[in-house]
Amino acid sequence: MLFNRLDVRLLGRLLLLVAALAGGGYAMLHHGYGLALGALVLLLILVLDLTRYLTRGQQALADFTLALQYRDFTRQYPAQSGPTSLRPLHEAFNQVNATFRELRAEQEGQFQYLQTILALLDTGIVSYDAAGTVGWVNEAFKQTLHLPYLKNIQALQSRQPVLYEAICRAVPGQPVVVKLTVGPQAVQLLVSATRFTLRGEAFTLLAFKNVSQALADTETAAWQQLLRVMTHEIMNSVAPIASLADSLGRHVRVAQQEDSAAELLDDVGTGIRIIQQRSEGLLRFAQVYRDFSSLASPQRTTLYVQELLQATRQLLAEQLAAQGIELTLSVRPAHLTLHADGHLLEQVLINLVLNAAQAVAQTPNPRISLRAWCAEQQRVVVEVKDNGTGIPADVLESIFVPFFTTRPNGSGIGLSLAKQIMQLHQGSIQVHSVEGAGSAFQLWFPSSIPL
Repeated sequence: MLFNRLDVRLLGRLLLLVAALAGGGYAMLHHGYGLALGALVLLLILVLDLTRYLTRGQQALADFTLALQYRDFTRQYPAQSGPTSLRPLHEAFNQVNATFRELRAEQEGQFQYLQTILALLDTGIVSYDAAGTVGWVNEAFKQTLHLPYLKNIQALQSRQPVLYEAICRAVPGQPVVVKLTVGPQAVQLLVSATRFTLRGEAFTLLAFKNVSQALADTETAAWQQLLRVMTHEIMNSVAPIASLADSLGRHVRVAQQEDSAAELLDDVGTGIRIIQQRSEGLLRFAQVYRDFSSLASPQRTTLYVQELLQATRQLLAEQLAAQGIELTLSVRPAHLTLHADGHLLEQVLINLVLNAAQAVAQTPNPRISLRAWCAEQQRVVVEVKDNGTGIPADVLESIFVPFFTTRPNGSGIGLSLAKQIMQLHQGSIQVHSVEGAGSAFQLWFPSSIPL
């Protein structure tokens, strides 16, 4: 609409200019010099008017462009007064400025909304660019570290060197817990990092969560659970020993009174054998606990997952075949690799397969599958799946607790040891089970492990 109005005004001036030229030319051809002179004067007037018209438009456009360059959208152009020829242009400029003002108000509102949310979070947030210049930091971070301000992330190198080193080593998607001393208190921060690009510039966003209390509660609960299990195991061995010792003492006193040495020797021999059996059971418990608590750090090498699973299958093939259990293997892609400790992972896989074998012992057509694949974010997953009895829901949450077992002769250490080995590899073990339909144990390895 605007350009139609401007085109009409310009076209009108051009038509008058052409008419003046034609009239002057016609007068010159018919020797009408007076008329030709009048046409020339009119032509000059029209040229001046056209020049002024175009100059005003160009000047108005230049002013508007300059205002846009400096992001000045507050200026109001006279759309009801001023030169008539510029009013449509000024009206258009005012509409553009109004649109930009609305957009700016929306952006500022969203920014204030986001700032309010981040300020209310109890998680510290820090954003900085490739040079380390901090672009944004919330109050939770400053309060957690007792910092009044933070201009550059490198300032943490002198104030909190342990935290700064953890930030430098941070891998997106892999949170780490950092122990710090802030003032008189020791705190544990869960540090998470993510990286993004904005207008061609790289930024890092860090989140800091004080997990000291949560970890303390979890540690206390773990110790309580462990002490309950240890107390149960020790009492199961000590109580019979104490009872038997008391019984033997009574027999000795009775035998001394009745002078029956032969019967006394039989009772003492039996009692000693029982005491020996319970003592050996208590010793085995202590040895299992020692092995669990002193697991060595993994010695990592590059492993082909196909070879690892094939070695596990070959090791257990005869035992599983004797039980009529079908064991299948699948690795996709076939060249999938891990940077891990092969001996520790083989120990985990053997334990999981043997557990699966016990789970399918009463199942028709028992099957166990060993699978491995590359999941999202280049994470390697190794799965041991069976079609056995499954795990009851009330038991499922306790299966990784040390020394917890539902089997009469079980040690309760296998799955706990598997979980600890996966944690040493910065990975995790997950279980999916449906009672009566089977279970699947999955070993998830982090994406930082080369493929």
